[in-house]
Amino acid sequence: MHQCNSYERRKHSSKHNKSRAANTRDERFRSDLHTEAVQAALAKYKERKMPMPSKRRSVLVQSSVEACTPPGETSPSFRCNPLTLGLAFDLFTPDTPPITDNHSAPPDVTGLSERSSLHAERPQVASVQGVPRGYNHHTSVMETADGVPVNSRVSSKIQQLLNTLKRPKRPPLREFFVDDFEELLDVQQPDPNQPKPEGQQMSPLEGEPLGVVTNWPPSLPAALQRWGTTQPKSPCLTALDNAGKPVYTLTYGKLWTRSQKLAYTLLNKLSTRNEPLLLPGDRVALVFPNNDPVMFMVAFYGCLLAELVPVPIEVPLTRKDAGSQQIGFLLGSCGVTLALTTDACQKGLPKAQTGEVATFKGWPRLLWFVTDGKHVVKPPKDWHPPIREASNDIAYIEYKTSKEGSTMGITVSHSAMLAHCHALTQACGYTEGEWDTSVMNRMHVISIPYSLMKVNPLSWIQKVHTYKARVAVVKSRDMHWSLLAQRDQRDISLSSLRMLIVADGANPWSISSCDAFLNVFQARGLRPEVICPCASSSEAMTVAIRRPPEMGVPPPGKAVLSMGGLSHSVIRVDTEEKLSVLTVQDVGQVMPGALVTVVRVEGTPYLCQTDEVGEICVSSGSTGIAYYGLPGMTKNIFETIPVTSSGVPISDRPFTRTSLLGFVGPDNLVFVVGKMEGLMVVSGRRHNADDVVATALAVEPMKFVYRGRIAVFSVSVLHDERIVVVAEQRPDASEEDSFQWMSRVLQAIDSIHQVGVYCLALVPANTLPKAPLGGIHISETKQRFLEGALHPCNVLMCPHTCVTNLPKPRQKQPEVGPASMIVGNLVAGKRIAQACGRDVAQLEDNDQARKFLYMQDVLQWRAQATPDHPLFLVLNAKGTVASTASCLQLHKRAERVAVALMEKGRLNTGDHVALVYPPGIDLIATFYGCLYAGCVPVTVRPPHPQNLATTLPTVKMIVEVSKSVCILTTQAIMKLLKSKEAAAAVDIKSWPMVLDTDDLPRKKSPQIYKPPTPEMLAYLDFSVSTTGILAGVKMSHAATSALCRSIKLQCELYPSRQIAICLDPYCGLGFALWCLCSVYSGHQSILVPPLELESNASLWLAAVSQYKVRVTFCSYSVMEMCTKGLGSQTELRNVNLSCVRTCMVVAEERPRIALTQSFSKIFKDLGLSPRAVSTTFGCRVNVAVCLQGTAGPDPTTVYVDMRALRHDRVRLVERGSPHSLPLMESGKILPGVKVIIANTETKGPLGDSHLGEIWVSSPHNATGYYTVYGEEALHADHFSTKLSFGDTQTVWARTGYLGFLRRTELTDASGERHDALYVVGSLDETLELRGMRYHPIDIETSVIRSHKSIAECAVFTWTNLLVVVVELEGSEQEALDLVALVTNVVLEEHYLIVGVVVVVDPGVIPINSRGEKQRMHLRDGFLADQLDPIYVAYNM
Repeated sequence: MHQCNSYERRKHSSKHNKSRAANTRDERFRSDLHTEAVQAALAKYKERKMPMPSKRRSVLVQSSVEACTPPGETSPSFRCNPLTLGLAFDLFTPDTPPITDNHSAPPDVTGLSERSSLHAERPQVASVQGVPRGYNHHTSVMETADGVPVNSRVSSKIQQLLNTLKRPKRPPLREFFVDDFEELLDVQQPDPNQPKPEGQQMSPLEGEPLGVVTNWPPSLPAALQRWGTTQPKSPCLTALDNAGKPVYTLTYGKLWTRSQKLAYTLLNKLSTRNEPLLLPGDRVALVFPNNDPVMFMVAFYGCLLAELVPVPIEVPLTRKDAGSQQIGFLLGSCGVTLALTTDACQKGLPKAQTGEVATFKGWPRLLWFVTDGKHVVKPPKDWHPPIREASNDIAYIEYKTSKEGSTMGITVSHSAMLAHCHALTQACGYTEGEWDTSVMNRMHVISIPYSLMKVNPLSWIQKVHTYKARVAVVKSRDMHWSLLAQRDQRDISLSSLRMLIVADGANPWSISSCDAFLNVFQARGLRPEVICPCASSSEAMTVAIRRPPEMGVPPPGKAVLSMGGLSHSVIRVDTEEKLSVLTVQDVGQVMPGALVTVVRVEGTPYLCQTDEVGEICVSSGSTGIAYYGLPGMTKNIFETIPVTSSGVPISDRPFTRTSLLGFVGPDNLVFVVGKMEGLMVVSGRRHNADDVVATALAVEPMKFVYRGRIAVFSVSVLHDERIVVVAEQRPDASEEDSFQWMSRVLQAIDSIHQVGVYCLALVPANTLPKAPLGGIHISETKQRFLEGALHPCNVLMCPHTCVTNLPKPRQKQPEVGPASMIVGNLVAGKRIAQACGRDVAQLEDNDQARKFLYMQDVLQWRAQATPDHPLFLVLNAKGTVASTASCLQLHKRAERVAVALMEKGRLNTGDHVALVYPPGIDLIATFYGCLYAGCVPVTVRPPHPQNLATTLPTVKMIVEVSKSVCILTTQAIMKLLKSKEAAAAVDIKSWPMVLDTDDLPRKKSPQIYKPPTPEMLAYLDFSVSTTGILAGVKMSHAATSALCRSIKLQCELYPSRQIAICLDPYCGLGFALWCLCSVYSGHQSILVPPLELESNASLWLAAVSQYKVRVTFCSYSVMEMCTKGLGSQTELRNVNLSCVRTCMVVAEERPRIALTQSFSKIFKDLGLSPRAVSTTFGCRVNVAVCLQGTAGPDPTTVYVDMRALRHDRVRLVERGSPHSLPLMESGKILPGVKVIIANTETKGPLGDSHLGEIWVSSPHNATGYYTVYGEEALHADHFSTKLSFGDTQTVWARTGYLGFLRRTELTDASGERHDALYVVGSLDETLELRGMRYHPIDIETSVIRSHKSIAECAVFTWTNLLVVVVELEGSEQEALDLVALVTNVVLEEHYLIVGVVVVVDPGVIPINSRGEKQRMHLRDGFLADQLDPIYVAYNM
């Protein structure tokens, strides 16, 4: 009966309709007080300017022009393809004085000063410090707090953000000490002044005993039989159509006969393979629309008569309704195979191609049976349904959805159903034939469908008037709706009502609907005392109901409770502070025959004290008995035994938890203040979702959001619950207005509930998932939020205010001196971390080139000794040979270049010459031509003809900084350098002399230049570091030969070998492999320009296979192009990679394990050995420190704790342990190279497996930076540093990279234990936040994992704010989904609060030729407003 009644509730309300009205009798309980309270709270906040997020026009929901910020007058966003773009970096623009970067640190907002971008201890190398691009003198220049000029809107918003963050956060951090290792999350200590319950322990509350009724039917089917046979004409249920006309009245006689027919048909006429389909006790789904109660009632009683168990569920609307999967799980676990429905409903269900009802997402296969008359048969005369006494067998299953979204079926027994009818009849004083409620008492029910209410909100009042109904069951939404529509109804009387049962009286906010309704309808005969709120829950059915006035019950009660008290589960009647209070009304007395207690919510079910809020528990014969198929949860919920404070059970009867939170007030009235589903526990305080909704709605909402469409829930981030508010935005609200509203909602909730909102999101109208009865499907909304599938149009996140449990910022301990470090390591039995490659002097090999001091001599010797031996072979995009060079050909071309330099160029020895060539033999020949003429070559990547604006200034800058007096190039590039387009980017009049080498006369050079000493400068190597700084290093002749010899020994290179190189030839190891190694070792190099891979991704691997290459080199960008471009293509049909022994990735960064592993995996099928792929490590001071080579053990991988790394410690952990980070060794240390690990501050040596700076000593170290302003003194210590303790004699070069050495169990080629070098990352790149050192790549890896549409990510800091830039690969409507996910993952995994999230298009994050992210350029571009972002969110 409870099921029927809840089914025919007048209207089904969404959880969140809170309504307000004015002028109720008692001023203290006026329901619009809350709105006033909220307005008063907001008035206390001065209008604080929060930075408004900026959004690209295409993302605006509607094109309101005012709402979108005008784009700045800056250059368009730069998109850098890793391979087509040259090196880009900060430039001078004429007209503006250069801004040097060594300004004081920006204002500190976190109380921890961030290392200024140029700290004295390790200055960055900057030959030229430029201003951010786009910095032209007519853009507005603003300044940060200490006068750093910054251009753009972005920075002004960041400034606003800093200003909002400068306010102290509420909970002050206590003093603390960092224990040696774990960063401990700050646990919120309870406030000693918080209210605590002071009352007595409550005693269980008993309802009046159930009265004995004569001739009470033994069960519900028996009652149906009685009325169906003795009073067949008596009306049972009247159904109305959408116009409010009665369509059909079901009499008791009809209900009896139709239910019998259905029961007979179900048991006897449905079969599979001659077996009956259904047996008594089987579960059957009832799928009926709520506007057809007649069919539902017949089906329900038909199932009862057939002894089948009905499982009523809503009609599915689409194949993927919100929550559909969970309903499917319920049906599957209940073993449902048959669904009953009406003809009309079946026709409306989504169909598959076959015409059958589609299978809904997650549902089992169902047979659909239509219960309309023509499908059921009349039972034979001798068939009678079994009418039994009510037993404890299951009568029906009602489902409920938990807070997390899982669905449980609550089983109700026949006896509980009967007892519930008995208790309700007694509580409401029903008599036979009364108008409303059910079969038990032969009542007549008029059902008003939801669809009719939507058309005519007054329909229920009109029917009460028409039928002179004595009882009405409504929800507060119906009362609210009817208020809005009552103006024109004069002649309505509600005087017949003796009970107006408010079905959702357990919602504390129903009081305002009741008050407002009474206010208006008291004039129309409604008596105040007939309003009877009741409280019910799926588990316990009806828990309490206010009795009708004739029963002589105490008057209704109201309480004004302090929200602050409630958040600590304490009841404090609030008198003065009107701002944050909750006004509640009672839900009447306990049901007859029931025993009620209130117990603590968590842990052991102790009885609450009288002034404490807890969960209401009921023990009676009329509650549900179990969650179907879930014995563990059933025990917790349906078999709770409350205990006293001393732990003694209060009774042997099991209690059922109702999931209602409340207390027992004066006169034994039950009060409910919330539901378990809406409970959010934040930092130990409890808040109710409904209360937060009410506060949000009190902020003049109707203009911006829809009243019933707000969801509030909590998500767990960093070990605490965080509150999320999601609302549907009206389409006509402007960006400005919505943002304004959002900031006010945050302030209101903060003020009234004293709790911060973590995220507030607005979504477009009608996009939140709907619950079956029109409200919002909360758990599905939460699921979408966490998956990044909500697609908000506005987001405001406030992690700064609500995340108060971050680990303490690390305090730097007073530094231990280097001497005690050494002693400490010795005592601990740790060896000092140092390692070296094989000793070059002792390696005997037939290295003919050793007798020559200079590379030009080696080439000359090879041209005489083996003139026709092929040295170089260049491939084009088609895979055919574009050009080749033998020893003699290369020598002759070099001679011609040398003659041109001396005769045409009139250059002197020692002059610097810029070589601007595409990758190819010209570049190599002109390099040796320069050496022959005694000039110093500087290789420069040519400008990109399609992107002169970005690439040409780079060329100009290298030419100027290197003091080149001449440019050698091809005719085509020469034209480009002097073209009109070039003039737009640079001053083309100031180029030095440009010579083209396309058609040089065949002349023999008179003599080849012999440098007086090998220490003289051989060439300059220019490269842009990842921090965007251009650094040129000087390579002497001695270092050049030593480098070649070291690589020759490591890779066993001989004239008979072939190696394939797919690298850029302009700097670092790439340059050495292209231009130097073949000439020195005599092997043939197959050169594959990476640029060609853009049009043919398989070029490099096809070449490796075709020439059966054993050793090959590539870059990360090449490897990425192969994994992405060839993952699925069949272009590689004849490629066989089993010949490859070593494939080395040339890098100046931590090895990218994920990329190398996926490369190995993808090409394993083509024969690539999993052991072949390894990485190299080089840097500016030494271009080749490690290189795997052909001999020696495979590279090892270790796992370190990421949290320890932030404290500059190495802690090895097992694979897969939390916070573990895999690090792969960067190849083997080269012959002649020595490496130690030194403390960055004290410059003392460190022990094995300690993190420090990698220092290197080797004959092929560069001799210094080549700088313009003669700043050698500044950087001398990079190239010649000595340890402060221990071996203080050796001269070392500092690489600027953090890493550690670890002795392994493996043996190396010389039989010694092998020392592995692990590179962690560049010191210049690291971010110092909260006193800890973070490597950007670690944060970026987490971010990329957080959502499938994030293609790439880069992070940097600006004024101590962490800025995260993500490239969105997907539709722009996903842009705002990323904001919360990025913030969550960085908090969870790195304990950092993201300050700004910038969402950009793919390709915006600039990448240099090595495939490294240029984070500093990105930062400059962001601050100069050049990124054209899709969305910028400023986290509060």
